[in-house]
Amino acid sequence: MGAADVVPGVSGGTIAFISGIYDELINSLKSFDRESLKLLFNLKFRSLWKKINGTFLLAVFSGILISIFSLARLLEYLMGSYPVFIWSFFFGLILASAIIILRKINKWGWKNILALIFGTAVMFVISTFSPAETTEAYWFIFISGAIAVCAMILPGISGAFILLILGKYQFILGAVSSFDIPVLIIFGSGVITGLISFANLLSWLLGNYRDTTISVLAGFLIGSLNKIWPWKENISTRISSDGHIVPLVQKNIFPGEYLSVTGEDPYLLHASVLILIGIFLVLVLERLVKKPV
Repeated sequence: MGAADVVPGVSGGTIAFISGIYDELINSLKSFDRESLKLLFNLKFRSLWKKINGTFLLAVFSGILISIFSLARLLEYLMGSYPVFIWSFFFGLILASAIIILRKINKWGWKNILALIFGTAVMFVISTFSPAETTEAYWFIFISGAIAVCAMILPGISGAFILLILGKYQFILGAVSSFDIPVLIIFGSGVITGLISFANLLSWLLGNYRDTTISVLAGFLIGSLNKIWPWKENISTRISSDGHIVPLVQKNIFPGEYLSVTGEDPYLLHASVLILIGIFLVLVLERLVKKPV
């Protein structure tokens, strides 16, 4: 989940869904309520730990943090140096994930079909947004964390891409790489606030409108494929906060056009293999999840 959350266009929620821990994750986050605060203030730590499913959350979020801090620089380098390879692999992951999530819908009806179309359209439109130049004030860093984390736990909507739209992706990635404590604390506070607030809404939706909600989430995944398409033409660029030239607006193109437009090898064979590897890994993961422990 941590590795996925670092990449714009890929959601940690997708990984949680296909690995079978999504419902438990949402319900565990939902357990942070008034009763939990009472247990905390009364110093009943053992009861609090049990109520919030502390062992599970510790395992998940320690894994996420370790992955983010260990892979941030590597993924930043790979995305800059081998974008076609990285996007091809994740394209395969998301494509297979969308199919698996669609199979989790118990009954198909016109409401679920409309929900699927709606989710696809919304995510497609979001994926076309261009990054904005925004303030680096602490209040906006807090809000960015709160908004981005809502996307991080939704399959198909990438928290990293939301940060990109808000103009804070490179800034936060730089803070992680340089271990900028003040920025990380403010951003983390926003993440925690948004995480707990949004988990309650999502838990209610899954509990009352599960098939419709899953249809929307599957649509998010399908719509996000527009963002993850491996072959892109840079329409315009910008200077990031660390002085590097990064894409601002991109357009999807066919592999056959890629060489003539960009002057670079489309690596069609390598990309195809990586797409298949991504699909294969998701299918293997789903099979492992289905096995009894």
